[in-house]
Order: sequence, then structure tokens, then C-alpha cells
Amino acid sequence: MQHTKPIETRATMRGTLRMIAVALVVAGATIAPTAHAQGNAVKELAAPPPIQLPLKPSAGYAKFPRYAGMLGSRQIVLRLGPKTDDPSGVHGEYQFTDNGEVILIAGDRTDDTLEVEESNDGTHITGNWVGKFAADGTLTGERMNVDDSNPQEFDLRPLAAGAAIPPPAAPAAASAPAAAAPATPTAPTPSDQRGGAQSGGQAVNGVSNLRTAE
Repeated sequence: MQHTKPIETRATMRGTLRMIAVALVVAGATIAPTAHAQGNAVKELAAPPPIQLPLKPSAGYAKFPRYAGMLGSRQIVLRLGPKTDDPSGVHGEYQFTDNGEVILIAGDRTDDTLEVEESNDGTHITGNWVGKFAADGTLTGERMNVDDSNPQEFDLRPLAAGAAIPPPAAPAAASAPAAAAPATPTAPTPSDQRGGAQSGGQAVNGVSNLRTAE
């Protein structure tokens, strides 16, 4: 009988610990969904907005200088401006005038040399540009695929603010060889007729310009 109280005390403590453990499990099950939901909300706020495809012209690039001209056989309008966080960095977009497709570009400009990469979805690189700026602002160079295949020349000229986009350059028409004009027969002159009458031979039936050989 002397050991009854310690045993009862230990049993009571074990029961109390079980109750505390159950309470903690229940509380954890209640808090976990709330914390998970809060974590998802924070992630959604921190993540950039998803890119909508197909790409549309960006309002952020609308104020950039414009260049219009030909990329290969298609006309484009390029909007290119400096990055705010990189002194030599440039970015922007170009748009085909025939179907409105928009391509993003980003890279570097060092003095008059431009080297940029392009992407048609904002994630995957689809091509590279290497070009030169002339003193008048004209930009010329070559655009290639990622593996440097399919090179296409570009020739772009700066557009004044508010200026209309010029029509695309038409390919030069092949010049057809001029057809030779048919020779126009000339009528005999009176002197030719007299010369024939004075040549040797006899007149036929009194017609002096028709003679037979003697």
C-alpha cells in the first residue's frame, strides 16, 4: 500500500501528457492549412505576372525610340531603349507589320555596336542580333537563329516621334529586255525610180520603169 500513490501519480502524469499531445496535434492540424494558405498568398504576390501569349506590344516600351525597315523580306518596327539597372544594357521589342507578331529583345550596346537576343515567349531565346549604328542613326546588321543558322540582314532607320510608318520597300522589278522594233519598209524615192529607168534594158509595153535585160 505504500507504493500506491507514486503509481497513481505517474498514471495521472501520463494521462495529462497524452491530453497535451492530443491538443497539440489538433492545434497543428488547425494551424497548418491557415499557414499554407498564407504561404501561397505570399508566393502569388511575390511572383511576376504570367506572360500572356501571343505577345502584345508593351506599354512600357511605347516611349522608346522607333526604327522601321526590313528584316529579311519582312517589314518590322523596332522599339529599343536603355535599361534602368544596366548602363550598357538595352531592351525592347519589335513587331512585324504584316501579321502583328511581337518579339522581345534584350542585350547590350557598346558605342555603335549592338548585340541582343530575342524571344517570342519571354522565356526561350529564339535568335541573336549583331548590328552597327551609323552616324545618322541607321541600324544595320544580321539576325540569326540560336545556332547561327538562317542569317537575315536587317536595315532599320529611325522614325521621328509621331511619324507614320512608311510602306515596306518593294523588291526591284526585273527589267525586261526591250523588244526590237520591226523594220518599216521605205517607199522608193523618185530618184530611185529614175535610176532604174536609166539602167540597161528595153521597156516593156511602154512602161519605162520596168525593163528587161538586154
